[in-house]
Amino acid sequence: MIPGEAPPAESEPLAQRAAEAPAAPGVYLLRDGDGRILYVGKAARLRDRLAAYFRAGGPADPRIAALVGRVRDFEVILTRNEKEALLLESTLIKRHRPRYNVVLKDDKRYPSLRLDWNEPYPRFTIVRRIGGDGAAYFGPFASARAVRETLKLINRTFKLRKCRLSEFRTRTRPCLHCQMNGCLAPCCRDVPEAEYRRQLEEAVLFLKGRAPELIRRIRREMEEAAAREEFERAARLRDKLRALERTTEKQVAVSTDFADRDVFAAALSAEGAAVVTHLEIREGHLAGSRNVEVPETIASEEELLGLFIRQYYENRSFVPEEILVSVPPADGALIAELLSGKRGGGVRLAAPQRGDKARLVALARRNAESALQELRERRAGCAELLARLKERLSLRRTPRRIEGIDHSSLMGKQPVVGLVCFVDGAPDPAGTRRYRLAGFTTPDDYAALAEVLRRRLADEERRRPLPDLLLVDGGKGQLHAALAVLRELGLEETVDLLAIAKKDPLRGESRDKVFLPGRANPVAFGRDQDLLLFLQRVRDEAHRCAVGYHRRRRRAETLGSILDEIPGLGAARKRRLLQRFQGVEALAAASPDEVAAVPGIGPRLAAAVLERLRASGGGDPPPDGTPEGGGAQ
Repeated sequence: MIPGEAPPAESEPLAQRAAEAPAAPGVYLLRDGDGRILYVGKAARLRDRLAAYFRAGGPADPRIAALVGRVRDFEVILTRNEKEALLLESTLIKRHRPRYNVVLKDDKRYPSLRLDWNEPYPRFTIVRRIGGDGAAYFGPFASARAVRETLKLINRTFKLRKCRLSEFRTRTRPCLHCQMNGCLAPCCRDVPEAEYRRQLEEAVLFLKGRAPELIRRIRREMEEAAAREEFERAARLRDKLRALERTTEKQVAVSTDFADRDVFAAALSAEGAAVVTHLEIREGHLAGSRNVEVPETIASEEELLGLFIRQYYENRSFVPEEILVSVPPADGALIAELLSGKRGGGVRLAAPQRGDKARLVALARRNAESALQELRERRAGCAELLARLKERLSLRRTPRRIEGIDHSSLMGKQPVVGLVCFVDGAPDPAGTRRYRLAGFTTPDDYAALAEVLRRRLADEERRRPLPDLLLVDGGKGQLHAALAVLRELGLEETVDLLAIAKKDPLRGESRDKVFLPGRANPVAFGRDQDLLLFLQRVRDEAHRCAVGYHRRRRRAETLGSILDEIPGLGAARKRRLLQRFQGVEALAAASPDEVAAVPGIGPRLAAAVLERLRASGGGDPPPDGTPEGGGAQ
């Protein structure tokens, strides 16, 4: 719908319903013709907010007009006050993840560092799932590389143990890390727990951005050790001090009051894309920065910052006393009240206009604008690539949604199929599907592909949204099998199809081959080799998905088969054991008391579990040596 035009006919009843909505606080849900939730919002007066959407002529903002043009129904939920509406809105956004809302990427997908204080001589591990298990979590980090570099620095500086719990219990001689002076080796040396815990506490201070405070403490300890003529200890502290000083030299001092604060700024484009930049200031130093892309939103800058800040602090234990923003966020007073309760003290949200704090906000805004420009250029490049792909392959429509499929099994056992999705040239994890196949005793790529395509496309409800392009991993045989299913379902003219086969060097082939229906020879890409590289990327992602899922199923079957043989150990107890010890190898190396401490196990069952595992040489299955292009295909 174009601003200024009359709303479509179906909007007229919505306008009447909006005028009759309660003039009270609450939450509203806008739905499309298929019942999908497009947007979740809150309002102090629901009637006024909904009337603004469905008034004659439509909304003035073209982004909101595009949303309203798709709305066919709405639902309201009344709350007692605005604060309840704010909390309910956050819950519904997280549950339904509507297209037009700002949904901060789930921190479970970002890597974090985990520290379990209950372990003997605890160590840091990299995880992607934050659980309520009593452990301490640090992060999330922007990338796997960032978290690995941080862990590498911590281990080198504080010399914490690196071996897994099962290795720690069974090791009898120092490992290479110890020999290179990179580990205290509590596994086989007499390391006082108090000394090790002190090292851990220092590492935690470092992770919390307290490096200047940590440096002051270590310098004081070094000077005291030197005064007592404990020169070896003073030398070790000196080396640690120098390592930390080299690290903090890279951190820029950005404020003179040495306070902790977070800075948020947003940049929005006319097309609805946005970027939010977060600067983390600890003791006056820039400890970290992060740009978060929002692919599509109808929120204003005030609404965007308000939604982002609420979601950002939801799973974080630390909230600074002051949060600086580029503009006052929507519902700023309510947000400050919620964060103050979480912090256990006052939290101030401010949009400074002058001074050092205003310069910090300006720095964050420049970063957001730069990242937004990169996002727009990347999108333009993807759109141009997809347009050329349509032309080169003579497709019916631009392939904005591409789905890639691959099959994996080991000599016909544990057959699975992985399906991945790319939207506008980028992976879309929400579209990933993994399928188990039953009734297959021998390898049969064609039958597996046909079964999964029927499961994906036969049902009217499951097939939405349909892919513009379907890519199967294989040659002409897989192409014809997929084409037969599309014809059977009446989708041959709706969904474009192609197959990509790996090159065969024995036949003198130097490139992968792409086949289209009704064409005998593979497509020649000529100078457009980037198009072939893009299709290979989709194929490789589908291959990784299928092979990874197949290996997980094999591992689960191997692990489960040992524990399933133990009388009295049901599914729930087995799950608790594997969650507690993270594998059969660590479980087999545990003591009877540790196993018995798991809820529902007890001493008698713990003894039976350990006896069975040790009798079978319990441990994780051997590493999968099957090459990805071999038996697991």
